[in-house]
Amino acid sequence: MRDRVLYVRLPCNPIFPIGVVYLADHLHKLFPQAEQRIFDLGTVPPLDFGSALDRYIDSFRPTLMVFSWRDIQIYAPVGGRGGNPLQNAFEFNYGANPLVKLRGAMGGLRMVTTYLSELWRNSRLIKRGLKRARKHFPDVQMVVGGGAVSVFYEQMSQMMPEGTIISVGEGETLLEKLLRGQPIDDERCYVVGQRQPRDRLIHEWPTPIEKTACHYDYIEQIWPEFEYYLQEQDFYIGVQTKRGCPHNCCYCIYTVVEGKQVRINPADEVVKEMQQLYGRGIRNFWFTDAQFIPARKFIDDAVELLQKILAAGMDDIHWAAYIRADNLTPELCELMVATGMNYFEIGITSGSQELVRKMRMGYNLRTVLENCRDLKSAGFQDLVSVNYSFNVIDERPETIRQTIAYHRALEAIFGRDKVEPAIFFIGLQPHTHLEEYAFEHDILKPDYNPLNIHLPWVANKLLWNPEPLGSFFGEICLEAWQQNPNDFGRTVMDLLEAKLGRSSLEEALTAPIGDQPRALAEISS
Repeated sequence: MRDRVLYVRLPCNPIFPIGVVYLADHLHKLFPQAEQRIFDLGTVPPLDFGSALDRYIDSFRPTLMVFSWRDIQIYAPVGGRGGNPLQNAFEFNYGANPLVKLRGAMGGLRMVTTYLSELWRNSRLIKRGLKRARKHFPDVQMVVGGGAVSVFYEQMSQMMPEGTIISVGEGETLLEKLLRGQPIDDERCYVVGQRQPRDRLIHEWPTPIEKTACHYDYIEQIWPEFEYYLQEQDFYIGVQTKRGCPHNCCYCIYTVVEGKQVRINPADEVVKEMQQLYGRGIRNFWFTDAQFIPARKFIDDAVELLQKILAAGMDDIHWAAYIRADNLTPELCELMVATGMNYFEIGITSGSQELVRKMRMGYNLRTVLENCRDLKSAGFQDLVSVNYSFNVIDERPETIRQTIAYHRALEAIFGRDKVEPAIFFIGLQPHTHLEEYAFEHDILKPDYNPLNIHLPWVANKLLWNPEPLGSFFGEICLEAWQQNPNDFGRTVMDLLEAKLGRSSLEEALTAPIGDQPRALAEISS
């Protein structure tokens, strides 16, 4: 019997589903005889989710179903699903006015209701899909994976039907083995009801694969909704140039999901993939790597890629990415501008070199500034988003003043209107160093459920804003939302400077030699 693989992308924000596209492309190259379809529920009206899924399964009759679940946790700096989670939490926790507290409580209740509804809805869709598929093929196999599942894989066993294969991280080799009928015991997965996930499963390294250009003529054949993502001229289409992140940032989950081994996709193959999308009218690309230039040893790879983009004649494109700006060179800056980079994000987290080091981020902030000047000299005139996560490790008034000094230095380079401070408060993620610290200091119990954010005593600990500065930051953010909610980040920086002042830039860039990292800041219970 011919294999029939159906990929179901569960509802989420309208982001190009690069994961299922790459999985389908990979299997087609190995098993061209297998039939595949992609069904994207993100393009279906919510009231039609169930009936549309039924119709698709009835028409295709899959032997293998792959559900992709991208979003579970709802922390966001602004504009999250169901409202603004950070604003709701801060109004409830720090609002002095009872009416503001009530508004925060009501907003939080709406947010939690949305969150629980999505958990229930997606779980129900998966179960419904399996039940429907079994009417046509009783031995149908089901895999559930995606970004959310990889992070919360331990909790999935309580939500999924028995026999469901829970996939962690990359799924290519797992699907290969399923189609070949081979054992999957050594893959990053487990089967619900048959065994518990291996200890530290997420920390196991993925199996490297040789990535070639996605064959979009084929993807277009198996995915009728593909055109949906080609209609808007400002839509960014994802292209992956590498996998893996070698860094060890204390709060980040990328390095364990993708593994520390950076695997470069050949530049010629990346360009071939872009050319196929370019020929379909796409001019905006998002490089979906954890970091576009994760370390200095990969600078030459980035140079090669950008040179080949230029040589391919795609001179009217724009692209964006997360970039470690400490790894830029003058040549790379020139190429970035020449190839149309019109937006990038840098996640320095703090403008204090001392705190950057304590968070294990590996940034040299002085080098970042020097390289940003090179980028500006090369002609970059567009937007820079700078992520700041206040109050993570050993934050103090003097480190806040240092961050303000550093941010003003970035504004002096690019212009105030071109530097957008994105203000984050860390949502504590499973499998990170920050979670380990929470266990060691009895802030969280090892058996806690990170999906139970509807419980206030869990939610308040997972949104990391410890005292003694927690209330201070809460009041600053509330004032910023009141003054200028449409320019929240810049307003926060202005208020902090008005209340605390600004250090010298040199103080921000200097971390005392031999300074021993202090313990992470305590968190109120």
